[in-house]
Amino acid sequence: MFLTITTTGTPERPATDLGFLLHKHPEKAQAFSTSYGTAHVLYPEAAAERCTAALLLEVDAVALVRRGKGKGRGGAPDAALAQYVNDRPYAASSLLAVALSSVFSSAMRGVCNARPERAAEPLPLRIEVPALPARGGTELVRRLFEPLGWAVTAEPVPLDVQFPEWGDSRYVRLVLESEALTLAEALRHLYVLLPVLDDAKHYWVASDEVDKLLRAGEGWLPDHPEQKLITSRYLSRRWSLTREAMERLELVRLAEADDSEVEDIDNAVEAEGETEEKPTPLAVQRRDAIVAALKASGAARVLDLGCGQGQLVQALLKDPAFTEIAGVDVSMRALTIAGRRLKLDRMGERQASRVKLFQGSLAYTDSRLKGYDAAVLSEVIEHLDLPRLPALEYAVFGSARPKTVLVTTPNVEYNVRWESLPAGHVRHGDHRFEWTREEFRAWAQAVAERHGYGVEFVPVGPDDPEVGPPTQMAMFVMSTASMQSDVNEEKEAKVA
Repeated sequence: MFLTITTTGTPERPATDLGFLLHKHPEKAQAFSTSYGTAHVLYPEAAAERCTAALLLEVDAVALVRRGKGKGRGGAPDAALAQYVNDRPYAASSLLAVALSSVFSSAMRGVCNARPERAAEPLPLRIEVPALPARGGTELVRRLFEPLGWAVTAEPVPLDVQFPEWGDSRYVRLVLESEALTLAEALRHLYVLLPVLDDAKHYWVASDEVDKLLRAGEGWLPDHPEQKLITSRYLSRRWSLTREAMERLELVRLAEADDSEVEDIDNAVEAEGETEEKPTPLAVQRRDAIVAALKASGAARVLDLGCGQGQLVQALLKDPAFTEIAGVDVSMRALTIAGRRLKLDRMGERQASRVKLFQGSLAYTDSRLKGYDAAVLSEVIEHLDLPRLPALEYAVFGSARPKTVLVTTPNVEYNVRWESLPAGHVRHGDHRFEWTREEFRAWAQAVAERHGYGVEFVPVGPDDPEVGPPTQMAMFVMSTASMQSDVNEEKEAKVA
């Protein structure tokens, strides 16, 4: 990815002062190591009349994947390949913004001991970005840059010049020109708006990103007409971070209007008390929803398939309505931990008769799974490769055939609400896929139809009006006709 900054000058105020302002000598080609590759700074031209500095970022695709530490969203077969084959080496994005702040950090702050007067005054500037992702098109590019004093030229890049009928790509060639801005202001505009236009960040977005945004947006973001869009996109649409940033920007705006300091007007609300009620963890909400659904079904003998470390088994043991609980997992280590959690070695005889743990794989039919009233697959299916789901489906719905089956899985649409989750990543490194609500419903309805069940869907956790709940639960109940058919088959088998 590539970016150039050009200025003009006179013999008295030479354009080569750009080298002092950027802290990079025009006669040298320099290289800087970054988290995702190597940044090169060079000067294609350097004369008193005109000087151009170029920033070239060579992206290391392997380093980008390793630092991401997450699989792509969904179960698309090309998800793994897309981590290596993408537009990152060619199109300006958040990675170029990071390189700008790293290589030109002093220039972004307006610091230049050698030419302090030049750093503080506007320069004739021309910035060119040959390939810029623009989600929103050329119109959004103008709406973002023109209010800041830039003359904007945004030319769509065709998908293929040999086939104009294919239309334009989502990329533009961007040229920004201004004589009213300092170099520091220009760099701060680019630092914020490049990832905003790409509408993606390729690194961890944490709470300190709010401080970075406010520092880079000082003097222009509080009054920008697209402030909300800029803030939301820059913070990867993390609603809690966006809300915090918007509140702090409003304080800045009010302070400027009142000619006072932010601290002077930010004193109306007392600090939150330590007695504030903490939200219930999603894992607890999920277990409570499962237990409630099992009780409503009237189940007494329950299978916990993929029981892990036994949290759900432990919760079910507390209710005497569940007379037998079996925990099944492929991992012996998990079963050992579950046994310790349940204190099986010290459990009374009556209580111990209600619970058993055994190793088993859901990819195979197992006679031990038959005869139970209900089975639970809580946060299990997303850990399987998609081609193995039909085997699990048959083992549970076709062979074991409990009257009730509860399946919970993450709702990938809700991931944008997790402020600690990097954009585009799934919630756990071992998740092979995460489904949208529509995808989960389609799978569950097809399973129910194939095996004689009805199915209903229940949200678990806060049901966001835009993206739904964090966890989605399907409740499968065997139809009366299927129950009777199973009874008849059992009778025939006994007679035979």
